[in-house]
Amino acid sequence: MNPTYDFSGQVALVTGGASGLGLATAQQFALSGAAVVIADVNAAAVAEREQAFKHAGHQVLGVACDVSDEAQVESMVHETVQMFGRLDMAFNNAGVIRPAIDTADERAEDFDLVNRVNARGVWACMKHELRQMREQGSGAIVNCSSLSGLVGGARRTTYHAAKHAVIGLSTSAAVEYASQGVRINAVCPGTVDTPMVDGMVTKGDLVVADAVAKAPIGRIGRPEEIAAAVLWLCSPGASFVIGVALPVDGGYVAQ
Repeated sequence: MNPTYDFSGQVALVTGGASGLGLATAQQFALSGAAVVIADVNAAAVAEREQAFKHAGHQVLGVACDVSDEAQVESMVHETVQMFGRLDMAFNNAGVIRPAIDTADERAEDFDLVNRVNARGVWACMKHELRQMREQGSGAIVNCSSLSGLVGGARRTTYHAAKHAVIGLSTSAAVEYASQGVRINAVCPGTVDTPMVDGMVTKGDLVVADAVAKAPIGRIGRPEEIAAAVLWLCSPGASFVIGVALPVDGGYVAQ
């Protein structure tokens, strides 16, 4: 059983919040009493999730946002504060992955896309979230890196590089803002049952049985297990945890 939290009166922002890890985390924030901002590049999915959360009785704001566009990110944070008056927690989760390919054959436009979303997008989100949290003198940010941010991976050079960058962004900003009441950490999921992973399986880029064989726990993860780690990192229970890249990977990197 996961611990429960009381985030009543607090506001949580989740990017990539319309599906997968983001949706699971937004749901857990809402169930813990937080007002939730669901941001995602898929505007139709945002609208659908917003209505579902409202129907369930949660405070929610849906925002269509492409995190690779800093102007949209700035607007997203502005809408959040305009609606709820503050920003207490953020899970910068939006990300993309391209098909596996030999490094020598990768296109520059794919490199640019992955880094524009996965690295620059996290930087832009942190930048504008921190402006609000700095003013408040409080806040918690969790950036979504990956198992790929901790190890290398053949034929996924760009994705791994971008996820390594997320850890660098997180630890450096964590050191900078710890004295200002803002805690920043990263979470590093292993293979988890999400639409992104389903897409990798469909394209032949991932065999689930292989991922299971590499995990000491003997299975892939569930989205709610990543959400539980994010909520803990945002909670008072992690009040002395700063600048950590937390593996949530079924033991993969412990081998």
